[in-house]
Amino acid sequence: MMTFNNNLPQKNQNNWQHQLDKFVKANQKELAALAWGLKLENGETDETIGIDLKETPKFVYCSKAAIETLNRNVDGKIQEILGLIDGYKPEIEVLMIAIGDSQIKLVYFQPEISPPNCFEQLGHNLDALLEILETGMSQFINL
Repeated sequence: MMTFNNNLPQKNQNNWQHQLDKFVKANQKELAALAWGLKLENGETDETIGIDLKETPKFVYCSKAAIETLNRNVDGKIQEILGLIDGYKPEIEVLMIAIGDSQIKLVYFQPEISPPNCFEQLGHNLDALLEILETGMSQFINL
């Protein structure tokens, strides 16, 4: 009789989440700069920055309507994420939603210096920040 290890998918999912945590910790300033730069580019919007980890990691936008629909589909299990999105203060904190292996993970932190100052200090344009971070994620996170 063949048995399957039901813990294996959970272990793999936790692995990408753990790798993402390490990446975020090592790249807080760059992520804060990116979040602020995208805020400046897009102005007021109902979209949240997402990190799509399927295949090649890339930054995407998640509409509030899509996140609300997901929340309904999972019986309100991500209601807290919607609350954080509603109260998000981009001038002092970073909020992104990572999507991988049929799970989502909240990336939420307050950097040591404000996102506007991170953007100013790094001096990169958005394309350069996107390339640096997406390349870094590709090397750092293995799904």
